[in-house]
Amino acid sequence: MAWEEPRKTGMVYRRLGNSGLHVSAIGLGGWLTYGGHVGDEKTFECMKQAYDLGVNFFDTAENYTAGKSEIAMGKAIQKYGWKRSDLVISTKINWGAVNGEILINNHGLSRKHIIEGLRASLDRLQLEYVDIVYAHRPDRLTPMEETVRAFNHVIDRGMAFYWGTSEWSADEIQEAVGIARDLKLIGPVVEQPLYNMLDRQKVEGEFQRLYPRIGLGLTTFSPIKMGLLSGKYNDAADAPPADSRFGASQDRFAEFMRSQYGGEDWRGNIAKVRQLKAVADKLGVTQSQLALAWCLKNPNVSAVITGASRPQQIVENVQALQILDQLTPEVLAEIDEITQNKVSLDPARQD
Repeated sequence: MAWEEPRKTGMVYRRLGNSGLHVSAIGLGGWLTYGGHVGDEKTFECMKQAYDLGVNFFDTAENYTAGKSEIAMGKAIQKYGWKRSDLVISTKINWGAVNGEILINNHGLSRKHIIEGLRASLDRLQLEYVDIVYAHRPDRLTPMEETVRAFNHVIDRGMAFYWGTSEWSADEIQEAVGIARDLKLIGPVVEQPLYNMLDRQKVEGEFQRLYPRIGLGLTTFSPIKMGLLSGKYNDAADAPPADSRFGASQDRFAEFMRSQYGGEDWRGNIAKVRQLKAVADKLGVTQSQLALAWCLKNPNVSAVITGASRPQQIVENVQALQILDQLTPEVLAEIDEITQNKVSLDPARQD
């Protein structure tokens, strides 16, 4: 077979923490969209657009739309016949409840559910393995050693290549890494946290001690905060529109966001986002692109997971890579001044 020159897409690839795995700086996730309010054909179009633009990182979870996200995204991979070695596929295990008749033992991070849950995910994805499997939130009822050993088991069996965490605390991640080192096992190499201009404390504060110690990679989610940072709610000064995704979604994360950013908090944040529009206009980009590029300026971020219900959104998101150099220290300082939530680090707590 003739050698083919790699596609020149302008995509940026970054190492996943200290691992040897490279992921596209822009990832595509299937949270509430694929298998949910976006049909299969539109899912296929979005994933094809992403792939054509150089995206190699596709993220899902066992509980996204009750497993239907994995099914839809797996169909796209099969439809286009992409080489498995060209893709980085991740899924998450914990919430379960789609693998059996009852919840007991079909959720959590026990050895039983990690193994059975990942097998069920692979069946839905129609894949032999995923590149990354995440512990989707901590399970404080299961001993950490059991969880660490179980993730090593699925790696040893070739069901996954790497494992990580999602929305764990720094102490929980450090505990897992410590146990893995003591047992000469593989520890988590990546964390998937919430991170955007308005949610910075964990990534820029709590996790600071982890980056030099364990080389933790980050694949962050909600870069535009369910649309809030895109500017589309700039005219909704008092509350999110009742028929909007922010205002109407019944997903538990959306409910959490409403509880945290309703009332006075909503009004305060909208005032900040309106001011951010001036920064985006000055750079000649959309507010969504500014929000994505801002996340990627953090050197600890390996990839930002984006969502899209239309191919055009993916094109816009990937274009955010073109303005990274424009986010100078002066521009970043201006954003800090507007958002008023720059994390202040206490050097005494960083060792």
